[in-house]
Amino acid sequence: MSENKKIRLGIVGMGNMGKFHAAYLLNKKVARCELTAVSDAIATNLEPFQNQVKTFGSAEAMIHSGLIDAIVIATPHYLHTSLGILALQSGLHVLVEKPISVHKADCERLLAAHTDSKLVFAAMFQLRTDPRYKKIRNLIQQGDLGEVVRFNWTITDWFRTEAYYSSGGWRATWKGEGGGVLLNQCPHNLDLLQWFCGMPAKVRGYCQLGRYHNIEVEDNVTAYWEYANGATGVFITSTGEAPGTNRLEIAGDRGRLVLEQNKLCFTRNEVSMREFGRTAKAGFAKPEVWNIELPFDPSGAQHHEIAQNFVDSILDGVPLIAPAREGVASVELANAMLYSSLLDKAIGLPLDGAAYEAKLLQLVADSKFEKKVVAATGEDFTRSFTK
Repeated sequence: MSENKKIRLGIVGMGNMGKFHAAYLLNKKVARCELTAVSDAIATNLEPFQNQVKTFGSAEAMIHSGLIDAIVIATPHYLHTSLGILALQSGLHVLVEKPISVHKADCERLLAAHTDSKLVFAAMFQLRTDPRYKKIRNLIQQGDLGEVVRFNWTITDWFRTEAYYSSGGWRATWKGEGGGVLLNQCPHNLDLLQWFCGMPAKVRGYCQLGRYHNIEVEDNVTAYWEYANGATGVFITSTGEAPGTNRLEIAGDRGRLVLEQNKLCFTRNEVSMREFGRTAKAGFAKPEVWNIELPFDPSGAQHHEIAQNFVDSILDGVPLIAPAREGVASVELANAMLYSSLLDKAIGLPLDGAAYEAKLLQLVADSKFEKKVVAATGEDFTRSFTK
């Protein structure tokens, strides 16, 4: 144990997320860690921190300053790749916000830069610390649910207004963000689905571009997933539907889990449904069930838990909750659903990252969209953290 050593941490990107990370670090919610520097290309974003830590107008200057041992990357998405590569090549430990990159090919470039096994490289997937989702994963992994046969996740309570999309020039453009709801709001949900169920063999996405907003990327999605063993899934999401729904249902051979309205319910078959279906003598019989509402800690997911795990991994070699290499999966799923919709056909996985990158570059080149930026009023954006 390294009780007396502290990790000197820097943050690049002092917009909403960067400021949020800085707040819990300055409030000492992460042990054996000190926020020593922040950087942002926009000078006004640095003003609140000038009397607390060293500020830099460029990430490169902070990375090469010698003042930090590790970095949190909270910039617009495309910069995750280039800044992550620079930080790793400069000998820094890296914690990158979601998504780890905009597309699979960039994810692979970023991970290829992680050549020093002594450097810790993690992703900010804080929902993996949420007691509800940990319980779901444990029930699946321990076999209580049996073999998963189907999931449905309808998460359409991401409602966003035109003011939200107008608040930044990079938002909701192919060039600035590389996608819409799948890449911005849903990486955590996609990460959880593959954490629970693994990666599907193919997906078919139906993505509506700018259905509800004056944007050029997807804001309404319905997708079908199919697994190698025949299991299926449906994923529905939107930033234009109100009041919206957040319901996760996972069916297995031994029952069904439903997470909705902050309640986790398990309807458990007394015997395997397949076994019962083969052996029952009556045509309309069903297995007897137990109905259980599963308790969990209501505190929800916490970013500082991932940050603490990051620090503990650096100092003590503790296994990471969310290694950066696992961040590729959510990006690949988002890419595949959008690519499927653009091509109007099902896409097999693993995704051809180079082909998708070429398609995205074409969308950027062909874009005629003109973004009007309007300063947004201050709001509590943290309300969406525990979905």
